[in-house]
Amino acid sequence: MAITDIKEFSHLTEADIEALGRELDEIRRDIEDSRGERDARYIRNVIRLQRVLEAGGRLTLFGSKYRPAWFAGTTMLALAKCIENMELGHNVVHGQWDWMNDPEIHSTTWEWDMTGPTSQWKRAHNYSHHTYTNIVGMDDDVGFGILRMTRDEQWRPINLLQPAANVLLATTFEWGIAMHDLGNAKAEDEKRGGANIAQLNREFYAKAAKQVAKDFVLFPALTGPAWKHTLTANATANLARNLWAYAVIFCGHFPDGAEKFTVEQYRTETKPEWYLRQMLGSANFKAGRVMAFMSGNLSFQIEHHLFPDLPSNRLREVSVRVQALCDKYDLPYTTGSLARQYLLALRTIHKLALPDRFLTATSDDAPETSSERKFRAVGSLNPLRVDPVSGRRSGLRSALRELRERRR
Repeated sequence: MAITDIKEFSHLTEADIEALGRELDEIRRDIEDSRGERDARYIRNVIRLQRVLEAGGRLTLFGSKYRPAWFAGTTMLALAKCIENMELGHNVVHGQWDWMNDPEIHSTTWEWDMTGPTSQWKRAHNYSHHTYTNIVGMDDDVGFGILRMTRDEQWRPINLLQPAANVLLATTFEWGIAMHDLGNAKAEDEKRGGANIAQLNREFYAKAAKQVAKDFVLFPALTGPAWKHTLTANATANLARNLWAYAVIFCGHFPDGAEKFTVEQYRTETKPEWYLRQMLGSANFKAGRVMAFMSGNLSFQIEHHLFPDLPSNRLREVSVRVQALCDKYDLPYTTGSLARQYLLALRTIHKLALPDRFLTATSDDAPETSSERKFRAVGSLNPLRVDPVSGRRSGLRSALRELRERRR
């Protein structure tokens, strides 16, 4: 089953975890203290770029009956939608730019270009997902209620369909997220008596209708005789944005090494242990500056989960310090190419579509689900051993390597 004791799993003592927490707090303070005009200029330039791309794409699509104009307009519009979704909408609504006190670039005022209302996404994502990251039974983002992504979830016959469900989720990702967020909001409201269910439904349908009307009625109609071509261009741009957002999210949450946790672990969790859970429960993918930008800098998913409200343009420098801490405490830093991370997630989706009797690994020692118990079977290693000669620490990363070597 998932991790029940993060100290035992990580091979860290309580003192080690407290020290790790203090060093991560120091990173946060350093970034907060150094925020300034350079960061403000960055986000304003991103907004200008996104708006120029969108306007250019919309104008070019007036000639969309000609193939070059269709291709150019669709490309610009798809890029604009990806940037708005990833680097703007997601990050602004996280509060990463609230320190600027700019009413336009603020988590309380920004409404992104997606089907679901920002307010419902904020509740489901900012609070539920980032508080209960990868806690089975508490974090609804583990499979988004559609996919079985851990053996801790009981297999059901409907899981046989999840390879097809995954394709549907990828192509309609904005709708999947919107419905997921609405369901989360309604479930929370029902716990308090359900007085706001009708209001939540109205907010959802109003926003969804606005998005559909904008992309599939208004802008195609404005292009007159080219409306059919513009319609397909808008649909293609939305599809590209959906597929890209889906890939980025799945690469950050579901490859091997992104661990799952139990409610028991959460009940006694300290703030430093919360930090550690974010480090062990998230995954990065390797990206240059352009790909990182297009992903909203969620190629640094580990750093984003550690500091979700720090400016996204600072996560690259944060990652250097986080990797240094992983080396210091001998912790894994889960990363790989975008293709590798996605293929690992895709393997899990297809593998866990099957009943457990067809799977070889146990729920304590599988690539996508593991716990501290897998170390007990071969003799538990001492927490964070230190070689008296070299001074080198030996923790979880070394334990995982040793476990692999023993199996060979």
